[in-house]
Amino acid sequence: MLTRLKAKSERKLAKQICKVVLDHFEKQYSKELGDAWNTVRDILISPSCWQYAILLNRFNYSLELEKDLHLKGYHMLFQGSLPYYPKSMKCYLSRTPDRMPSERHQIGILKKYYLLNAASLLPVLALELRDGEKVLDLCSAPGGKSIALLQCAYPGYLHCNEHDSLRLRWLRQTLESFIPQPLVNVIKVSELDGREMGDAQPEMFDKVLVDAPCSNDRGWLFSSDSQKAACRISQRRNLPVLQVELLRSAIKALRPGGLLVYSTCTLSKAENQDVISEILNSYTNIMPVDIKEMARTCSQDFTFAPTGQECGLLVIPDKGKAWGPMYVAKLKKSWTT
Repeated sequence: MLTRLKAKSERKLAKQICKVVLDHFEKQYSKELGDAWNTVRDILISPSCWQYAILLNRFNYSLELEKDLHLKGYHMLFQGSLPYYPKSMKCYLSRTPDRMPSERHQIGILKKYYLLNAASLLPVLALELRDGEKVLDLCSAPGGKSIALLQCAYPGYLHCNEHDSLRLRWLRQTLESFIPQPLVNVIKVSELDGREMGDAQPEMFDKVLVDAPCSNDRGWLFSSDSQKAACRISQRRNLPVLQVELLRSAIKALRPGGLLVYSTCTLSKAENQDVISEILNSYTNIMPVDIKEMARTCSQDFTFAPTGQECGLLVIPDKGKAWGPMYVAKLKKSWTT
């Protein structure tokens, strides 16, 4: 009976897959990923295989919740094996596609946990945030990475920027749901076009995160409107141009000696490695930072595809590790121009 129900729900979900997008991805990713694409595709088109990590909110910590996660067989992500892994950040994973219910937004009550794709913590950890630093989250909505940054350290100033007004509302609500009032005073939320931030706040930040608008592979595969999907695909080639412009602005906003992390949730080489190569080829004061060690220490929880870059990682969904896609690249601005 259960098997029949599962098969029925799989068929129901399969009907919602957008063929236009899948065909487009099939052509591109079978070339870029080779044989690995077959497993990646099977997971991306089967939401029943997707996994959800639980990031505990240190500002409303619940010992009961943590005990309950242990009893349910969840384990802690990374478990202190990374060079930078703050004890204040606690993220739990299950090996099975178990999903905790989301907590409702209630004014004045902080949520205890945030559900997320575990791979989205890698760009946050790559940034190595320390207490007192000034940090910019350039494309901040819906706010998960800003919430995660605040689990790591107490910044002197956190600037969350989001150009899209609807997504900005979502960002504000996320911050309100997780962050206590005293800490709200060190957070600024703005609605600037990210490409203008560098001119507005030159060399202002110690750390900058650019979680760029991209081909959201998981989301796009389930587009309900095939005309809209076809339009997205035709406009897809413009995304790397925007991504490079956002990075140029971020570099201007970064102080010399500061770190910049670029991330996307797409497998696309044009939006990942090619964007970073263009930046590295056009700046003499931007240096790649080797993050291969991060891949080595995280290999029990994530599967990585080769990127051909020491400064770039690509998490690909795999059986039992259905995290990603997530590309992460780390750069440093040197003192010389």
